[in-house]
Amino acid sequence: MHWDRHSGPLEGNVPVFVFPTELTYYADDLSSHKQILTVYNPYGFILSYKVLSTAPQKYSVGDSSGLIQPGCCVDIVVRHRDVSTSVHGQRDKFRISVHEHGKKKKTIGHKDIPATSLASATDERPEPRDDFGSPRREPAHSTTTLAETPENRGSNPSSLVVLVAFACISALLLPTQGEKASSVPDYLHLTVNQKLIAAYVLGLVTMVLLRV
Repeated sequence: MHWDRHSGPLEGNVPVFVFPTELTYYADDLSSHKQILTVYNPYGFILSYKVLSTAPQKYSVGDSSGLIQPGCCVDIVVRHRDVSTSVHGQRDKFRISVHEHGKKKKTIGHKDIPATSLASATDERPEPRDDFGSPRREPAHSTTTLAETPENRGSNPSSLVVLVAFACISALLLPTQGEKASSVPDYLHLTVNQKLIAAYVLGLVTMVLLRV
């Protein structure tokens, strides 16, 4: 879906594209204590987003609010502050709400992301809570506009993973079909659906890179 910026205002809920659709934190896996939510804006106008949580005291979020340019995405770092025994088995929720930047702050869409805290991957998942609040905000450097660079990893990612990530980023930077003022050949203009697929794959690759 691509909304022309010169059309009338949006009404009602619009799809909010977020990857992954669920967060899971394992006490015995330190790498899982840091997760990334990728939010993509396929529309022809700037989106303003805000992150809420049913348990804001348990999480710290890099840039819990901000702007997403048309055809771009942002990565939001979500860290669990204390995956201790007392929170094992609890399931919370994050809500990503959006509205059109520069206009009345009326939410035009939202996406709920369950977040589960478990002792290990074999634990059962409980039902999530539904009362939302604002989580703790981290410094702005924790979030990037396309993909966060992995830090302090024990090994290097494979060349195939890096190549796929580069291809997805390149696809997202290409013009969208219908854009006239571009020197890029028409056959390199991608559809919105193609860019959504590239953003989805980039999210998968990002998760792989974070676990390397």
